[in-house]
Amino acid sequence: MTVTLIQTDIVWERPDINRKAAQEAMLSADKSDLYVLPEMWNTGVTTQPQGVAEEEGGETLLWMQEMAQRLDAAVAGSIAVHLQDGTYRNRLYFVMPQETVNCQSSNCKWYDKHHLFSYGGETESYTPGSEQVTVEWRGIRFHLSICYDLRFPLWLRNKDDYHVLICVASWPAARRHAWDILLQARAIENQCYVLGVNRIGKDPFCEYSGGTAIVNPFGIATFCPDGKASVLTHTLDMKRLGTFRQKFPVLKERDTK
Repeated sequence: MTVTLIQTDIVWERPDINRKAAQEAMLSADKSDLYVLPEMWNTGVTTQPQGVAEEEGGETLLWMQEMAQRLDAAVAGSIAVHLQDGTYRNRLYFVMPQETVNCQSSNCKWYDKHHLFSYGGETESYTPGSEQVTVEWRGIRFHLSICYDLRFPLWLRNKDDYHVLICVASWPAARRHAWDILLQARAIENQCYVLGVNRIGKDPFCEYSGGTAIVNPFGIATFCPDGKASVLTHTLDMKRLGTFRQKFPVLKERDTK
C-alpha cells in the first residue's frame, strides 16, 4: 500500500484555488493507492461556516470523486458540510473510485469530527459526530480522525480492528511539539501506522508550520519539510506490521474497560 500525504497552504475561503493546488500536488506525486489532504483543506478552518460550507454532494466532494477516478486511488480530506437537518459538520471524506458519483454507495465513507475544538470556538457552529469510523481499502483498514481527536487516546484506541490511523489537521505552530509527540504516541500504543496531515501558512487566526508525517508502528516518523508545500509518499510495510503484532501482542493484552 503506497500513500501520499499532501502538505499545503490554504487560501482562506477559496475552494476553487485550493482544489487546483491540491490537484497539482497530487498529480506531481508518485503513483499511490491513497492521497490524504489536511483538515478543511478547501477553505481553511472557519468557525463561521454559514455561506462557506458545502451541501452534501457539493462541488468539492464531486472533485474528490473525479480525482479518485482519475488516479485509481482513494482520496481523503475534511471539509465543512451543511446537512439537510440544518447542522454543520467537520466531515472527513474517504472517497474511493467507482463508476458513478454517489456518496451513498460503499465507495464513499465519512467521519464527522467527534472532539470539536471548543478552545477555538468550533463548538459554537458545528455539531459533533458520535460514531467511530474505519474504512477498508485494498485490504487495509483505515481509522479516521480529525485534528483535536488526536489528544484523546481512548477515542482512537485500536481494538485490533485497524492497521492505519489517519489524522487530518490544521494544528497551529504554537502547539507543534504536542502534534509531533502525539502522532508518535498513537502509533506506538496502537501498533499501527499513523498518517498525520497538517497544513502550512496562515489564516486570520493562526500560523501553521506543517509537521505532516508518516509514523511507523515503532514510533519512527518521516516528516515533510517544515513550512513548505510538499508531498510525502511512502509504501507501508504491512507484512512487517503483522509480524510485529504477532511477536509482541500488545493489542491482545489491552485494557477493555
